[in-house]
Amino acid sequence: MNTRRRFFKAVLRGIGAVLLLLNPIVSLTRGIYAETRRIILPKGTRMNTLVNKNPTTLDARNLDVIPLNEFETMGLTDHEVDLDTWRLEVTGKVNNPVKLSYQQLLELPSIDRNVLLICPGVFANHGQWRGVSVMELLKVAQEQTGITHVSFYGPPGPYEKKEQFPIEEIVSNKVFLAYQVNGEVLPQKHGFPLRLVAEDHYGSEWVKFVYKVNAHQIQG
Repeated sequence: MNTRRRFFKAVLRGIGAVLLLLNPIVSLTRGIYAETRRIILPKGTRMNTLVNKNPTTLDARNLDVIPLNEFETMGLTDHEVDLDTWRLEVTGKVNNPVKLSYQQLLELPSIDRNVLLICPGVFANHGQWRGVSVMELLKVAQEQTGITHVSFYGPPGPYEKKEQFPIEEIVSNKVFLAYQVNGEVLPQKHGFPLRLVAEDHYGSEWVKFVYKVNAHQIQG
């Protein structure tokens, strides 16, 4: 009887080890499958045909960047910022919490990405966004190990929004902070001086007037 029990325990341990080894492969396969099943949008696709689409199902690589004067927006549009006193706070699981001025942000390495924004049922914008990688901000703040998510806040006050994203989207720069769009300084109505660009997320999650970034760990 004891021999049989030991045998079954060994079998179960073996199955567990195999599943553990397969888990990263399964995750990778799911990711590849998700990418391959996206609809590749042809060049010339009109924005109004995308308003009821889910951005996670679309491949926007061929889309034209639309003129800035055709961009639509929702939410708060008239929040004013004094750049002399404004600072971006980088806090949470970091060894050196910092407050960075607008000029300091401009001096960090920049990234450019064409990203589609969809406000479901209302409008779609496809722009060329320039800004700073959140990983650069965490580097300046000396990030700690174990970060699983990063939250973004803006603007301070009664209209503050908060959105959080997994660290994988931060590392890949699918989520970053923009200070320019289509080669121009980010307009006030679009969130000057900083707005979140969140590829594959609806526009409601693209926090405008960002003033704080918080890196944290979620257990489980």
